[in-house]
Amino acid sequence: MRREKIAFDDPEALQTLCGVNNSRLKLVERTAGAQIHVRGNELTIEGDDAAAQIAITALHQLYDLALTGRALSSEDVTRAVKLLQGEPTSGYGGADGGAITRVFGEAILTPRSGRPITPKGASQKTYVDLVRANDVVFAAGPAGTGKTYLAVALAVRALLDKSVLRIVLTRPAIEAGEKLGFLPGTLEEKIDPYLRPLHDALQDMIEPERLARYMSDKTIEIAPLAFMRGRTMSNAFVILDEAQNTTPEQMKMFLTRMGFGSKMVVNGDVSQTDLPRGTRSGLRDALELVEGIRGIGIVHFTDADVVRHPMVAALIRAYDARDRARSEVREAGPSSSGGQGEINS
Repeated sequence: MRREKIAFDDPEALQTLCGVNNSRLKLVERTAGAQIHVRGNELTIEGDDAAAQIAITALHQLYDLALTGRALSSEDVTRAVKLLQGEPTSGYGGADGGAITRVFGEAILTPRSGRPITPKGASQKTYVDLVRANDVVFAAGPAGTGKTYLAVALAVRALLDKSVLRIVLTRPAIEAGEKLGFLPGTLEEKIDPYLRPLHDALQDMIEPERLARYMSDKTIEIAPLAFMRGRTMSNAFVILDEAQNTTPEQMKMFLTRMGFGSKMVVNGDVSQTDLPRGTRSGLRDALELVEGIRGIGIVHFTDADVVRHPMVAALIRAYDARDRARSEVREAGPSSSGGQGEINS
């Protein structure tokens, strides 16, 4: 059992660290597995050596962030402690004295809501760094891991910094249980729901008047993937979302649109394709094809990286476990079902 006291001099930063009724300290306690007692400006940490060290490191780094005016939400505090519990070999995890600052300390963009957009974990930080360092980046993983939102934030940042002259956001208009032809309205009205997540992200980050101007003069363009054919994207930040719903031919078409001075980000979840049965996903195909090509970065997210409600991660794990079990039964063949030769799904 380890027992250690640490004192903090700045009362305002300490209050930010502690939270209302010490709510944030309780989150650190619960996540790290150590007890924290408060007396004035002094905190006492008790627990086994590993848990106490995680708590102590988290408190120091969260306090340093509070000193800079960078307040974290309760969810961010929990993720920050989990980051320290991660593998040091990841480049960001591990209680090495700077992990929280490196991941949470840098704001990509401050949107209209006023709350800075920052990475919320080691995988998101890796993603951001890869986008900055490479011409093309593939991000594969489940919904809720921030792939689209972070990509749009990076694109807006690049536009505001004049690193690019325009933003192009696209995704395939593939039906998930409904047919476009049965929906009312023009073609633009029919495809708008497929592009709505991209609109929503932009509306979070750019003032309405400026966004309307950008959309009007095509500085920012949102269009279905089919509209990309025959074009060359130069000096642009191009994002392909829901890429698991492309075919290999569509993916090739998209990637070969790249011009000089451009950056491409391809996002998707290969486990949620809406393509017809038997059609190979262009994202899965590309991930195998581009491995090892210089200038192309790849990041794989997992359910541990989900930043939505914790229930989302639990549901993803449940579906994945079910799908793995079914796959194992199919691979085992008829003999595994007692000679019935039939599997109930």
